[in-house]
Amino acid sequence: MTLQAQPLRIVSEAWPPYVYEVDGQLRGLDYETTQVVLERLGIKTTWELMPWKRCLLSVQQGKADALLDVFHSEARNTWMVFPEEPLSTVEFVLFYHRENPHRFQKIEDLTGLTVGVSAGYWYANPGFRDSPLFTREPAASHEANFGKLLRQRVDLVINDRRSGHYLLEQLGLSQMIAHHPGVVARTPMYLGLSRSPRHQQLARRFASALRQFKREPAYAALRARYEHPKALEMATSNR
Repeated sequence: MTLQAQPLRIVSEAWPPYVYEVDGQLRGLDYETTQVVLERLGIKTTWELMPWKRCLLSVQQGKADALLDVFHSEARNTWMVFPEEPLSTVEFVLFYHRENPHRFQKIEDLTGLTVGVSAGYWYANPGFRDSPLFTREPAASHEANFGKLLRQRVDLVINDRRSGHYLLEQLGLSQMIAHHPGVVARTPMYLGLSRSPRHQQLARRFASALRQFKREPAYAALRARYEHPKALEMATSNR
């Protein structure tokens, strides 16, 4: 298949084990999945990691063609095309300091608390996202959020269950921080493409090729590589 003239410019925020950087090389479950699928479609890529809000602006302003691991929302449909097949499904849970667990079973239990969130993130539970009962305090990075929780500058931190435990293992905080079993939101993540006729066609082709790859042993092996936190190497040079 003939390659497109210009590489597809993809941006994302580092979020291990889905996408992250080690010694200048990108890795991660969704990064590697996307690369396999796009290579099969004959599409070259360029990648850049940046803060999430910059990722969103880069696609909106036409500086990037695609955003890895973005959540689907009606508002984003006006400027982004979503393939029908997601890359991964995440479960957002609330992490707590073991010395100060703050009981949580329902949104009302958060009354008066401060919850560390990620700037620009769309949380699929409107009750959590819009509730006036508690304060949502954004941080510059996932590491910063856990640092604030460790120092008890926030009461809880919301993060994806898998990603949170990978990061805690690397930070050496697994014995100090845990998560409540209740899932605040469960939502799929996509490769979001800037809205254009060319990208609408690519979204259909990408979804079909992604479904095929997920049925193969190679995908099962790729997922297995990212199942255990201790298998993850975390780059710190850009922190």
